[in-house]
Amino acid sequence: MKKHRFYSALFVFLSIVSYAQNGITCNPDWFIKPSVNQGFILEHRSTIGHLVKGYPTIYEFDFGKPTLGNCIWHLENNKPELGISLSVVDFKNPAQLGYAYAIAPFADIPLNQKEKRTRVIMRLAWGVTYINKDFDIKTNHKNIAIGSKVNSYVQFKWFWQIPVTKNFRFEPGFAFTHASNARAKVPNLGLNVVSANAGFHFLIPSCKKTVIEKMDSSTKVRKHNEILTYASFGYNQREVATPLLYNFHYTIAWQYNVRNTHKFGIGADMFVDQNYLIDYKQELKTEAKGFDNTRVALKFCYSYNLGRISFPFETGVYVFQKVKPDGPVVSRIGVRYYSQCGLVASVGLRTHFAVAYDFEYGLGYRFYIK
Repeated sequence: MKKHRFYSALFVFLSIVSYAQNGITCNPDWFIKPSVNQGFILEHRSTIGHLVKGYPTIYEFDFGKPTLGNCIWHLENNKPELGISLSVVDFKNPAQLGYAYAIAPFADIPLNQKEKRTRVIMRLAWGVTYINKDFDIKTNHKNIAIGSKVNSYVQFKWFWQIPVTKNFRFEPGFAFTHASNARAKVPNLGLNVVSANAGFHFLIPSCKKTVIEKMDSSTKVRKHNEILTYASFGYNQREVATPLLYNFHYTIAWQYNVRNTHKFGIGADMFVDQNYLIDYKQELKTEAKGFDNTRVALKFCYSYNLGRISFPFETGVYVFQKVKPDGPVVSRIGVRYYSQCGLVASVGLRTHFAVAYDFEYGLGYRFYIK
């Protein structure tokens, strides 16, 4: 199970690094960015209230490079900065929650196209974290938030760039940070931290100057309209120390490309979940047969795109399910890589009302339509 969570983060890391190579390796400049976040644990379930003992602090150290501007997706995204973030999260409950140690690739994307003295930046980051205090039936049975030491780490951050000198900036803002294993091992309510951020950006300029001789426009979509279809699988647990239960998923969606950077769409998901089938049998006192083995959801889709890398945010409603163990609303965040030949690789996190259900590992294809 730990391997799969590590591979999820590795997929995200390799997707960003491999695709970004001809974008950032050409730029000789570097930057480092230390920051401190002070915040609070968001009690998305009343049952984790006993774990909140204080106000968490997040210590971060980032390093990376600005994009050069020699690819069309750099300009479409206002020349973002890409890098790796190293973080330590002090949950202020050392006995039950301990500390989280995270590594995550990130993209810092300016939200306004015009370069101003003060700019608003959005960070998208997804990686892996090691939490040294997880649930243990004998020694830490009250930690019902985190059931494993290796977890997924997601961070969204919004901050302002305030120049102090030519190569030094102050960056205040706020962040949302999430850690969980997507129910690969229960208990797994997850930990969410909302925090205020104070960061300092140090640019390390190079004496070498790079001249842009050719613009790479290979990521420009050929049509506004496209059909995305893919299949995926995942797994989760039902109770502590029980066998893994597998989940299968198929989706089809129509997507409309806007400026290459945004996709909007609608679609349908069909799920076959072993956990759901157990609930079906317990509530209806019979085995599911035929189409009753599935549940179907209609969804609204949005994706933010960095060239071939896409960050989907999807929310849907189950329109067919004979029992309702997880409620009607299903959501997904993730990362997709769109190859030039049309193949799509995907890692997604499925949730029900902010509670993780499973990771989904998928492969599909994109069809352009007129």
